[in-house]
Amino acid sequence: MSAETSQTLDRGLRVLSVLASSAGGLTVTELAGQLGVNRTVVYRLVSTLEQHALVRRDVKGRLHVGLGVLHLAGAVQPVLRDLAMPVLRQLAEDTGCTAHLTVVENEEALALAVVEPSWTDFHVSYRVGTRHPLSSGAAGKAVLLGRTQRDEMTYVLTKGELRTGARGLAAPLRDVEGMEASVGIVTLGDLDEFRVAEQVVAAAAEVSRQLAGSPV
Repeated sequence: MSAETSQTLDRGLRVLSVLASSAGGLTVTELAGQLGVNRTVVYRLVSTLEQHALVRRDVKGRLHVGLGVLHLAGAVQPVLRDLAMPVLRQLAEDTGCTAHLTVVENEEALALAVVEPSWTDFHVSYRVGTRHPLSSGAAGKAVLLGRTQRDEMTYVLTKGELRTGARGLAAPLRDVEGMEASVGIVTLGDLDEFRVAEQVVAAAAEVSRQLAGSPV
């Protein structure tokens, strides 16, 4: 490990990452085995993380990610909204459709940011905070498709699944570690599928690039 990085911090973050992917929790011994470090080190790491509510023990003594992580996650959402809004605004103006950023939370699709076009006679009103199953609507289905399909033009088109007569088109975000999300549009009017699909996919790629911190 580089002298410019902290080995202890790195191990603490690895503890959280391993526990987050272990639905049933882990014992100290199991966690030490996955991290490749001795139990004494793991005890110290876990003790420190417990003090900050980032790790918790269940009644059987198995370790899980703690509720303190939720507070950190809640602080991230405004940052995501601020970052995505200019891209969504441009998408809404270019397509004349309501544009949105939808994230996965507890295996549901959650509308995190919404922008309505300024120049249309009518458009769909889509409320921030709206939730629906991933299996319904373009936003959730795009996330599900993105889990298995890596084609650059991956997108989903739906009609009338969340609102009668409404068409939705969404594309998954790519290569954003620790988050699943999609960018999409919804409209009641006619839709030039392939033109709008290109615009939505490009918007999703731009949001992905910014979230991943890639250079311009």
